[in-house]
Amino acid sequence: MFANFIYFILALLIYSTYQPSEQTNFPPLDTVLFFVSLLLFFYIVSKRQFTRIAASIHTSTPDELDRRFSSTLTRQSVLAVALFAVDIYGLNLSSFSSNIWLFQVIPTLEALIFMALFCGYLALIWFNAYDAYRYVYRAELSRRAYVTSNIQFSLPVLLPWLLLSGVADLILALPFELPRKVLTSPQGETAYFLVFLFVVAILGPVIIQKFWRCRSLEAGYFRQRIDALCRRADVRYADILYWPIFGGRMITAGVMGLVSRFRYILVTDALLRILDPTEVDAVIAHEIGHVRKRHLLFYLFFFIGYMLVAYATFDLIVYLIIFSEPIYRFVFFTGISRTTVTTSLLSLAIIFNFLVYFRFIFGYFMRNFERQADSFVYTLFASAAPLISTFQKIVAVSGQSAEKPNWHHFSIQQRVEFLRRCESDRSAILRHDRKVRTSIAIYTAAIVLVGIAGYQLNFGQAGKLLNEKFFETVILKELSSGGENNAGLYGMLGDLYFGRGNFEQAVSAYRSALELEPENALVLNNYAWLLATCEDSSFRDPELALGLAQKAASIEQSPHIMDTLAESLFVNGRVDEAVAAATTARSLAKTNLQYYDGQLEKFQAAREMPTN
Repeated sequence: MFANFIYFILALLIYSTYQPSEQTNFPPLDTVLFFVSLLLFFYIVSKRQFTRIAASIHTSTPDELDRRFSSTLTRQSVLAVALFAVDIYGLNLSSFSSNIWLFQVIPTLEALIFMALFCGYLALIWFNAYDAYRYVYRAELSRRAYVTSNIQFSLPVLLPWLLLSGVADLILALPFELPRKVLTSPQGETAYFLVFLFVVAILGPVIIQKFWRCRSLEAGYFRQRIDALCRRADVRYADILYWPIFGGRMITAGVMGLVSRFRYILVTDALLRILDPTEVDAVIAHEIGHVRKRHLLFYLFFFIGYMLVAYATFDLIVYLIIFSEPIYRFVFFTGISRTTVTTSLLSLAIIFNFLVYFRFIFGYFMRNFERQADSFVYTLFASAAPLISTFQKIVAVSGQSAEKPNWHHFSIQQRVEFLRRCESDRSAILRHDRKVRTSIAIYTAAIVLVGIAGYQLNFGQAGKLLNEKFFETVILKELSSGGENNAGLYGMLGDLYFGRGNFEQAVSAYRSALELEPENALVLNNYAWLLATCEDSSFRDPELALGLAQKAASIEQSPHIMDTLAESLFVNGRVDEAVAAATTARSLAKTNLQYYDGQLEKFQAAREMPTN
């Protein structure tokens, strides 16, 4: 079930890393035809594979059926991710919807629709898998309950993104200046993300338990027993809830919530019905172990660690893709747009980064945290025999193999063997706790190093030099491979040299660009800015700067162009006109508002300053 979290996050990454283009790969009618054909093909393949499993129920062993069902479900889910990627990158579905006004105002709404499409693909798999699931695991569950339970269990993984993006969209859509100004600044955006992440981590369980349709465990024997055990372990909670996952027929329990006021103990009906009281105690002791060992807090820490890793390695991934000679040869021989290839490879690299981190790093800690929670039973009881017998009942009831491992749990057989080692040698518990502490220390040290490297790459001198070298290499490669008549490339080269302080080379590049395209507003604007503000006075030419800025403004009225016009008017002593142009720039701006306010204040102060 936890694999569904990965699939949904992958789909979200696929959608969010795609940049909609004005030109789509296929016309609208062809796109619809391809979409329907792929969907039909996906349905037929899925239906056929699960039907074969259901038909072999009498000729295969339970272990074989379990392996076949699990592997088929995994393959189909991966195929759903691939199909969604084709929808986004191949059929460009989001390009057809990106110009809709409502989606431009609230982009999260568009994203939500596409995530619903992906959820539909998975629901189709679960719909087709139901008969095989019922036969293989002898489950007394309706098709509707099976599909709904899978959806309800999986969707909360999107909750942090949905709330974070949705609230940000609403803030930017409202006509209030201060919140927009704060949210559009780099510092404000970072602070908003961190604060919102912690708020969702703390309050999220309240929403999730409602979404899962949990209800309070009634007063009585089991509630009193669970409550007494929590009191004994000094673990406080908000409520003990029935967890109706898969109709409550799974023998499982859970705990969620970082703080006691919003912490919930979850139990299923099957847990209370099939296990004896001492076994229920052992399962609850396992969940208490997660709380006492602060595993939930560490999961938040590891998630933040992933964000740091993703941020720190993003530029490196881009550099590796751009500087890769095989990519240029591939583009040359296939004729595919280099932008398309680069964007696709970047998305694949981000997805690969995510999979490696969560499969091998996050998964490593999850497995060992589960083992640590298992051994916590010895803190409350003299023996783990009831927990061992619980695992044996889970195997008997679920029909799943005891030797079946996954990325987030050791196999039941491995967990039982570990507990039996602890029964005869309690030092095994201490060794495992020491292993977990050492692993966390190594991880923390690695994350600190990654953070330092990321800071240097993005804000340090090394990163600045690498960025400059990167862009110069890309532009010069383009110019040498048929782009010598591209004014935009010369304009970007001029910007690069201007930023470096190579003013003579910048002027030469800007002039080359304007010779090719005299009406290029961006080049006119940037060249005018150099002539108006250059720190080397020998390159300043206020009159030419004003002429270029006026020409750029006549072609395009955007915030940065009107700002350059205001600056050019100002250096020519035309302060009143500079104030008017700066006012226009400020009214057009949607981001970086603090800068435009500062420019306007500078010109207004100069106008009010008395002259001699």
